[in-house]
Amino acid sequence: MTVKKRPPIAFEAALAELETLVGQLEQGELTLEEALERFEQGISLVRTCQTALQAAEQKVNQLIERNGQAHIVPFGETAV
Repeated sequence: MTVKKRPPIAFEAALAELETLVGQLEQGELTLEEALERFEQGISLVRTCQTALQAAEQKVNQLIERNGQAHIVPFGETAV
C-alpha cells in the first residue's frame, strides 16, 4: 500500500471528507484492504483537522492577549 502525499486541504473540506470515510467504514461493505486504505486516509485527515484547530486556537490566544498577559474570556463574552 503506497501512501500518497496530498496538497494541503481546508479544515471544512477535510472534515467533510472524514465524515464520508467514516460512513463508508460504518457500512461494512468494503474489503479489508479498502477499509485499511480508508482508515489510513482518515488518520491523515484527522491530523490535518487537529493541526488546523491548534493553529486557530493559537491565533485566538494571540488575539486575546493584552499587555503581555493572556486573559481567559468565557465563550460568549467579548474581550475588553
